[in-house]
Amino acid sequence: MLKKFFINTISFLLCFCLTFLSPLICFASNDYIWSSFLDSTLTNANEESNTIENNPNLLNLESGSAVLIEQNSGKVLYDHNMHDQLRPASVTKIMSILLIMEAIDSGKINYETQVPCSEQAASMGGSQIWLDTKETLSVDEMLKAICVVSANDCTVAMAEFLAGSQENFVMQMNEKAKSLGMNDTCFKNCHGIDEDGHVTSSYDISLMSRELLTKHPNITKYTTIYMDSLRGGKSQLVNTNKLIRTYKGITGLKTGSTSLALYNLSASATRDDLSLIAVVMKAPTTKIRFSEAQKLLDYGFVNYSYKKLENKRR
Repeated sequence: MLKKFFINTISFLLCFCLTFLSPLICFASNDYIWSSFLDSTLTNANEESNTIENNPNLLNLESGSAVLIEQNSGKVLYDHNMHDQLRPASVTKIMSILLIMEAIDSGKINYETQVPCSEQAASMGGSQIWLDTKETLSVDEMLKAICVVSANDCTVAMAEFLAGSQENFVMQMNEKAKSLGMNDTCFKNCHGIDEDGHVTSSYDISLMSRELLTKHPNITKYTTIYMDSLRGGKSQLVNTNKLIRTYKGITGLKTGSTSLALYNLSASATRDDLSLIAVVMKAPTTKIRFSEAQKLLDYGFVNYSYKKLENKRR
């Protein structure tokens, strides 16, 4: 009798293990997947940065709005009125450049494609390289002029070439903005000259900056140029982003200013595998624009780092 009881008990335990524990064992074994890639974790290297929650403008910024994000994850590291809708000025061109790069990646155009200049493009005011309706420039030259000297005429020429008209191109800009979650944004033109209702936020600028830098890293070939020339040396170009010359690890990105927008900047930099994007809007002076972007980047590099967790299993 005891032997029979013992056998029945063993059988019951075996059935229980096979029925209930096996799925748990399978789940646990499949939950962790070994990878040959590096996993990166953003770590806070300085607990003092936690005081931001108690002091939203810890860095005492004078700009109307600002944000600092980590490029890979998009995590917000510093926020100063980041959703305020303001005039972006030529920082608008980040979206224009993004659509140009997407057209290159899709095969619609290439860097050697020749782009004509219309009467409308040639008549643009503000920053320009004085395009002539009788000349064509390559996409490579257009990108250089847009990224380095913020050429409005080249931006409009590219918009018309890609979409048939600036209006159609702006529709594409807004569609892309929507897909990126840029809920504070409404584009009315492709260049950023002041126009009622043409607004965005520092946070939305960080989103399109991140999309451009992560999906099209080749753009830094242009955004890190400090001085160059076009038309066989006849047209000299000097970057409007002065951090290109002075800030360690700078990768771009775009300036913008008008009498109404004041001074804006999206600045990106990478040090020790940590990539940051700092956006400043409505700075009272161009000097403050650059100093506060640098202050944001410095804050990020001092307080955060990437810890790499490498799989050593071979």
